[in-house]
Amino acid sequence: MLVMTWRGNSLVMLLIVVYFFGCQNNNDPLPSEWNMNVIPAVQEMTVLDGGIQINPTIEIQASEGLGQAKADLADLLNDETYAEPRYLNTDRTIRLDLTAYNYGLEGYELLVDQSGVVIRSNTTVGIQRGTATLKQLIWLNASEQGYFLPLVHIKDWSRFAHRGLLLDCSRHFFEVEVVMKYIDLLHLFKMNTLHWHLTEDQGWRIAIDAYPKLTEVGAWRTELDSSAYGGFYEKDDIRSVVAYAAQKGITVIPEIELPGHSQAAIAAYPHLSCTGDSIDVANDWGVFKEIYCAGNDSTFKFLETVLTEVMELFPSKQIHIGGDEVPKSRWDKCSKCQQRMVDEGLETEEELQSYFIQRIHAFLSANGRELIGWDEILEGGLSEGAIVQSWRGVDGGIEAVKHGHQAIMSPTSHAYFDYGLDAIDLKKVYAFNPIPKGLKDAEVSLILGGECNIWTEHVPDSKTLDQKVFPRLMAMAEVLWSDSSYRHYEEFNDRVQHFYPILDAMGVSYGQEAIPMTHVIHLDKSSAYIELIPYSDEIELKFQYQCVDCNPFWSAYSDMIQTIQSGTILIQPERNGRNYDEVIKIPVSTHKGINAEVTYEHPYSKWYRGGGVKGLVDSKLGTLNFRDGAWQGFWGTDLECVVELSEEMSITSVSANFYQYNNSWIFIPKEMAVEVSKDGQSWTSLQATLSDVDPKQRGKFIHTLAILSENTQAVKFVKLIVKNLGKVPDWHEAAGADSWIFIDEIQIK
Repeated sequence: MLVMTWRGNSLVMLLIVVYFFGCQNNNDPLPSEWNMNVIPAVQEMTVLDGGIQINPTIEIQASEGLGQAKADLADLLNDETYAEPRYLNTDRTIRLDLTAYNYGLEGYELLVDQSGVVIRSNTTVGIQRGTATLKQLIWLNASEQGYFLPLVHIKDWSRFAHRGLLLDCSRHFFEVEVVMKYIDLLHLFKMNTLHWHLTEDQGWRIAIDAYPKLTEVGAWRTELDSSAYGGFYEKDDIRSVVAYAAQKGITVIPEIELPGHSQAAIAAYPHLSCTGDSIDVANDWGVFKEIYCAGNDSTFKFLETVLTEVMELFPSKQIHIGGDEVPKSRWDKCSKCQQRMVDEGLETEEELQSYFIQRIHAFLSANGRELIGWDEILEGGLSEGAIVQSWRGVDGGIEAVKHGHQAIMSPTSHAYFDYGLDAIDLKKVYAFNPIPKGLKDAEVSLILGGECNIWTEHVPDSKTLDQKVFPRLMAMAEVLWSDSSYRHYEEFNDRVQHFYPILDAMGVSYGQEAIPMTHVIHLDKSSAYIELIPYSDEIELKFQYQCVDCNPFWSAYSDMIQTIQSGTILIQPERNGRNYDEVIKIPVSTHKGINAEVTYEHPYSKWYRGGGVKGLVDSKLGTLNFRDGAWQGFWGTDLECVVELSEEMSITSVSANFYQYNNSWIFIPKEMAVEVSKDGQSWTSLQATLSDVDPKQRGKFIHTLAILSENTQAVKFVKLIVKNLGKVPDWHEAAGADSWIFIDEIQIK
C-alpha cells in the first residue's frame, strides 16, 4: 500500500507497506494516476493506494437539514458531460453526517474508502465545505469512463472566518444569473461571503418600497453617447439570490453607500442633499461632491427606512455602509450641517462624518446588526463594535485592531481585481498576507479575514468580469483558507492549470495569470538598459526598436536593450511559435539627465513611486495607464526636486511629462519653473511656463511642459519647481479635495 500524507500543500511523509487488502474492486477501471490538485489546499490529506468508481445512481444519505447538499451532489453526478460508467459495486454510498467534530464552524472530515464516501462536520456549512472538496476531486478525476475517486482521508478547516468577494453591480449591472454563477464559484473554492455593492453615484440597484423613485430614477443613467443604461433587482430577485447563497454556505452582505457615493439616490430625491438641487445620475467615474446632507433629519429618516427594508431581505449579521471617499465641500457651506456641528459640539467635518456613521451604527445595532465600513470611518472617531474594511493599504486595519475593532483586509496592493495584471497578477495575490507584521496576538485575533474586490467602472459585461476575477480568485481563496506555512507559488500554479477545464465547463471566460513579461530598468553611468523578463520559460520574446533614425526589424531578445535613441521599444511575446497577447510598447527618451542624482523637497506618494528615487531620470516614459509604475504622484503638495548631473554642461531645454485624469483628481500643474546652478547653492532662474490645459478637460492624456534655455553657461544642478493646482475646483464632483500631480521623466537636453 502507498500512503501519502499532506499538511497544507506539502508532502511530509511517504510510506510503503507491502500488504493491502481490498484496496480496490478489480472490476473498477481505475485511472493510472490520481489528480489531487484541490484549491484551496486542504490542511491535512492522507492518500492511500487505490480508489473507487461511483455512478449517478449511487445512494446519497444525509442527516436532517442537509437536503440541499444532497441535491447538489446528485445534480453533479447526473451531469451529462461524462459517459455512463461501467459500475459493478452497488453497495457504495455517499454519507453526509452532522456529528461532533472539533475543527471549527467550517471544518469537516472527508473519507473515501471501499464503502464509498463520508463527509462529517458539526455544522451544515462544514458539510458544504466538504462537498466542495468532493466536487473538485470528482471533476479532477472524471473521464469518459465515468467518475472516480482516490482512497483518501482529509481533515480540513478554515484559516480565516471571513473570505469574500466584493461584486460591484452599481457601476455596471449584472443579471441575477451572473450573481448566481459567482455564488457557485465562491462555493467551489470555499469562499463564504458575497459582498454585494448595490448603490452608487452611477446607479441604485435595489428596490425599496417606501421610495420607488430610487429605481424609477436612480437605477438609470444617460451615458455620454446619450444611450440609456441601468437595471435593478426586484425584491424577489434579492430573496432568490440570498436563498441560493445560503444553500451553498455563502453569506450575502449588502452595501448601501453613505454618506458619499450617493448621487443616484439624490437624483431620485434631491431633498437628501445639502442644496436640494435637481441633478442627474452620474454617468462618469470618480468621486462626486453631491452627498447626503448631515444636517437634515429627513436624511436619517430616509436611510433608516431604506436599511429597515434591506434588513428584511438580508439576514446577514453585518450590513456594509461604505463610508469612503466623502468630499465635504457641501457640508462646509451648508447652514444645516454647520448647525449640526454646533449642536453636537463638533469641530471638523471629519467629526461630522463620524457623527453620521455613529448615528447609523446605533440604528443598526438596535436592530441586532453589525456595521462594516471602509477605513475612512476611522476618521473623527469610531463607535464600539464597528468593523473596519481596510482598502487604502493595511494601515486602516492596523489602526482598527489596535483600538479593539475587528478588521477585514482588502488592500489595493493585492485585492483590487479591477486593476490590471501589470499591477496585481496571480503571484502577487498569492503573496498576500492579511496579517500585518508587528501585531500582538490579541490584535491578530481581531482580523476576520479578507476580500477581493471587483469594482466595475471598466467591467461592462460578464466576460470581462470573468477575465478580471479568474484565476486570481483562486489565489485569494487559498490565502484565506489554507495554512500559510506551506505556501509555494510554483506548486500552487501547477494546481491552477488543472482547473481551467473545470472553469471552461462552468462557462467562466477566465483571463491570464500574469502579463507575458515584465521589464527592469538598469542604469549605468549615463545610460539606461531594459531587461525583459518573460513570465515563464515557455514564452519567447522578439523586440523592435522604433525611432526616427532606426531601421526597425524584429529580433529575438537575448540580452538587455540599451536605450540609444528616443522612441518606442516593441515587444512581441510568443508561445509555442504563436503570438501570445498583444504587442507591448515601452516608450523611452534619451537625454543628458539619465542616471543623475535626484533629491526631493517633498516626498512622492508611497502608492505612486514611479520607479523610485531615479524614476524621473531612467529613460522610460509613462503611458496612458497611470498605474504602469512609471508615474510619480504628489498629492496635495507642490513638487520641487534637484537633478545633479554627472558633469557640468550647457543646457538648451528642460521638459517633463505630466498626466491629467480629473476623474481621479489628477491635473496638469498650474506652472513649472526651472532654476540652474553650478554649485547647488547659488541659483539662476531660466524661466517659468504656465499650463494652458483646461482642468475641466475629461479623459486621460499626457501633456509636456518645456522650458528653453538661452543661458550658455555650463551648469551641474537643475531645479524643477512645479505648482500643484491646489484644491479640486468647485465645478468638480470632488470639490475641495486635494489634487494630484503626476510626473514622469525630467528630460534635460
